Amino acid sequence: MNIYADETLGLFHLQSKDTSYIIKLVEGYPAHVYWGAKLRHDNSLAGVLELRERASFSPTPLPGKPSLSLDALPQEYPQYGSGDFRRPAYQVQLADGTRISELKYAGYAITPGKPALEGLPAVYAENESEAQTLELTLKDDYAGLTVRLLYTVFADHSAITRSVRFEHHGDAPLRLEQALSASVDFADSAYDTLHLSGAWARERHVQRRPLTPGAALSLESRRGSSSHQANPFLALLRSGADEDQGDVYGFSLVYSGSFSATADVEQFGQTRVSIGINPFGFSWLLEPGQSFQTPEAVLVYSGEGLGGMSRTYHRLYRTRLCRGVYRDQARPILVNNWEATYFDFDADKIATIAKAAGPLGIELFVLDDGWFGRRDKDDSSLGDWFEDRRKLPEGLADLAGRVNKEGLQFGLWVEPEMVSPDSELYRKHPDWCLHAAGRRRTEGRNQLILDLSRPEVCDYLYETLSTVFSSAPISYVKWDMNRNMTEIASAGARPERQQETAHRYMLGLYDLLERLTSRFPDILFESCSGGGGRFDPGMLFYMPQTWTSDNTDAVERLAIQYGTSIVYPASSMGAHVSAVPNHQVDRITSLATRGDVAMSGNFGYELDLTKFTEAETALAARQIAQYKEIRTLVQQGEMYRLLSPFGGSGETAWMFVSEDQTEAFVAYFRVLAKPNPPISRLTLKGLNPELNYVLETGAADSSGHGHGTSDAADAAEGRGDAPFQTAFGGTPLGGDFLMHMGLVVSDLRGDYASCTYRLRAVQR
Repeated sequence: MNIYADETLGLFHLQSKDTSYIIKLVEGYPAHVYWGAKLRHDNSLAGVLELRERASFSPTPLPGKPSLSLDALPQEYPQYGSGDFRRPAYQVQLADGTRISELKYAGYAITPGKPALEGLPAVYAENESEAQTLELTLKDDYAGLTVRLLYTVFADHSAITRSVRFEHHGDAPLRLEQALSASVDFADSAYDTLHLSGAWARERHVQRRPLTPGAALSLESRRGSSSHQANPFLALLRSGADEDQGDVYGFSLVYSGSFSATADVEQFGQTRVSIGINPFGFSWLLEPGQSFQTPEAVLVYSGEGLGGMSRTYHRLYRTRLCRGVYRDQARPILVNNWEATYFDFDADKIATIAKAAGPLGIELFVLDDGWFGRRDKDDSSLGDWFEDRRKLPEGLADLAGRVNKEGLQFGLWVEPEMVSPDSELYRKHPDWCLHAAGRRRTEGRNQLILDLSRPEVCDYLYETLSTVFSSAPISYVKWDMNRNMTEIASAGARPERQQETAHRYMLGLYDLLERLTSRFPDILFESCSGGGGRFDPGMLFYMPQTWTSDNTDAVERLAIQYGTSIVYPASSMGAHVSAVPNHQVDRITSLATRGDVAMSGNFGYELDLTKFTEAETALAARQIAQYKEIRTLVQQGEMYRLLSPFGGSGETAWMFVSEDQTEAFVAYFRVLAKPNPPISRLTLKGLNPELNYVLETGAADSSGHGHGTSDAADAAEGRGDAPFQTAFGGTPLGGDFLMHMGLVVSDLRGDYASCTYRLRAVQR
């Protein structure tokens, strides 16, 4: 980790763990020179940028310097209106109505550590030796605008963070119409793009396609949240790069609102990648003396393919984005009553499920929607955060006590950002929701969105939720948000500031979360938005895990969890076993397979445990015991993806390896059985080739053939008390053998089949 600055050469060389990023000043314009594998810092870097004269349609800003055209110069923070016709990183409207701005270099500073971003989530450094930060100062003297480009490099991560701070030192107001967090110009376009897209119940499916000239890729959310449909992430992969080799460049935005991520190929074959707040529907009035801070973009380079990029994001986000006492702790195994009861429950029913959960080894009971107001279905009571004494006659404290007596912690579902038109809160404060005066108020799931851009609304939520969280021994909170924004306007904003509302909402939400998580540091908060509608780094800063998807079908979860792992660690993914036929797709899969899929995240159950058969109860107990033995590996280990559900083979596999490579957990899944199949082997990754490993199978895999759709057979064949049982007669297998020869996986029985292995290193 080093940042070298040479103003004589106009050169800034940033070195992260295995990465270099180089900036060169060209006549005062910061030009992007290089980003990739780590380079030595020496004088040879002075001549790395080549410029050539272009045609007259690429104008030149300086007379007598025909080789300098902003239309071809690779830039760090490009502007529009003075010669560059490509997509700008920012746009500002001056008091005279023009949109011409020109930033020139005005100085730099290098500081140890990493400064926090005011009001925004961001990656952090725990001490100054972990990181170093470069601040490049750019100025437009005519506009009175100062822009500070912030870059942080890390000693232990091949990542660079970027953000931008706008400061207005002029005499007349300015209006920011676009303020992206990062822009990078690549020298060519021989790349594929990769992003994550989907919809409710099928989030974050992997999409890959080659770049072509023009606006090659444009991702965005206009929904007021990062959304189910898109994720604030984009990667460029060299055309031949795959999971294990080749250059990959990742862009991830630490933001939970509407975003934009684009990749454009211009006339000379260069590629410009930009990411930040979506400029659609956004503007920000800067009065003299005011400033604006953009969210942070996290840039990761990997020379070891997509898997190397993912593991960098996983380590960084797991250890230096997530915070709090649960960051490094094992997450509890839970049972949630939602798919067991929906709104139809009372205290006795909840206590009965908790009573069944204790003997299985479950550690946490979560009471979901329907405990407050008069909420018998989803058409009322959001905003009325007080117990429904019809269902809970003795209140939350009494119910939590009954759950605690069964040996379980108690958790609670809330949806604080919403309000039901049929609620006491709405009848008292109808102007507290997002709405435009004189317009109808569009509902989603029978609810409106509270206006968190207003401090009085956030203060009300803080006080009300603090009262709820203090009323009982609550150790976990599931924070849900079940619709996207419409009529994005605020009764508390002047007309000239209405287009600030969506971003001010996010600032209000982040401030509310900061206050609540600081006041209740021992509560484990989990984010949810109809499942994975707000699965983004911004929320992970406050809540170290997210409900991955409302779709709990084991087969669908293979694609959802695989895609999520492109950026996010397993420790951030909530994954539960639910009932069959599955409530989202009506598929029937075995309890064992459902358990194997859910064990690759934060494990739990979302069904009525009192309806288990004796065999299912025994199998669930073994699943829980198995997960307790491997959850540190899953939640803190290095993840390696082995087979992709998007590859067309019907197979999926992944594994988790301890930092010292002495332990591993492997999970393999096959969707449909094939008649008389060829022998197929699963080759592993991430092991030490010099070590030998003893292999054990999950308890339900003890026949050596895995399991498919039969719960009774799965339960019967795994009746041993141990959660794992010896495989291959206990013969150790070399790490080199496992990574090159692999394990035979063609003996599985039935559709929707799976098998798991635990590996432990032994002396040769």
